[in-house]
Amino acid sequence: MVKENIRKLYKAIGLQRWLSRAQAQVGGPGNFNEHPSALTSFHRMMNATKGKQIVVFLDYDGTLSPIVNDPNRAFMSDPMRSAVREVARHFPTAIISGRSRDKVYEFVKLDEVYYAGSHGMDIMGPPLHLNSYDDKYQTNTLDDKGNEITFFQPAKEYLPSIKKMLKELRKRTCDVPGAFVEDNRFCISVHYRHVLDEDYGLLEEIIRDVLSEYSFFHLTRGKKVLEIRPSIKWNKGDALVYLLETLGFSNSEKVLPFYLGDDKTDEDAFKVLRTRGQGYPIIVSSVPRETSALYSLRDPSEVLSFLIRLARWGEELP
Repeated sequence: MVKENIRKLYKAIGLQRWLSRAQAQVGGPGNFNEHPSALTSFHRMMNATKGKQIVVFLDYDGTLSPIVNDPNRAFMSDPMRSAVREVARHFPTAIISGRSRDKVYEFVKLDEVYYAGSHGMDIMGPPLHLNSYDDKYQTNTLDDKGNEITFFQPAKEYLPSIKKMLKELRKRTCDVPGAFVEDNRFCISVHYRHVLDEDYGLLEEIIRDVLSEYSFFHLTRGKKVLEIRPSIKWNKGDALVYLLETLGFSNSEKVLPFYLGDDKTDEDAFKVLRTRGQGYPIIVSSVPRETSALYSLRDPSEVLSFLIRLARWGEELP
């Protein structure tokens, strides 16, 4: 009651926004409503960029494209593609998605950005060898245009088991109407958006039964999707750190990362930025939820507006 009265007092004297920012900065997740819009806060955010290199990280589904009923039709709009291309002209840009890296590239179709698929377990990054990571997971090669790139795949040894599980899941879920098993290379996504409520229990039972035979994998949940992933210490936050290091910003105070994402899996990246004490984690959500982000955008249309403004900012830099 005392806290609520204090909150009302702050609001009455015009300090509600200050209170929200203060709560976001003291650490730990807060309520979505407490986080100011990245659009209305844009100039204040950019005031902190002087003398620093902006690096942009983007989720795909729900961030660059809307959530759709058919995962194979999560197409990116041409204006969004143009905005990402323009941002990448001025700032290093990477897309970190739960989708397979190849699938995200098919949607995005931009060679100007780096790609991290399978929640960061399949990274196509800058051509830089890092001694801090195991060589067996890191491969330097040339892309189709002759440019040097590095592939980093910390779950490579799990591919044979993933292929076996994928085959078994597709066979056993075919009798569950609406279930869709998606191959995301280093993880398996079972979508249930079109599954009837009365069939969901059976679907989850099938998934857990298959998973019980593979002790080095675990089950996670997303938006109307169950995902099977290798049980390794690697997530979108680790992928963000890896890409910053390959870009030459390991423990650097001269970098300002932006991370835009809408899913629970993006919270790992938000937490990394909060721990580092640098950058802007931005949640994309139209409904209240707990998050470690500092700022918010409502939906992909607001993401588009934000990226356009960011690209124009980059255009005006000396």
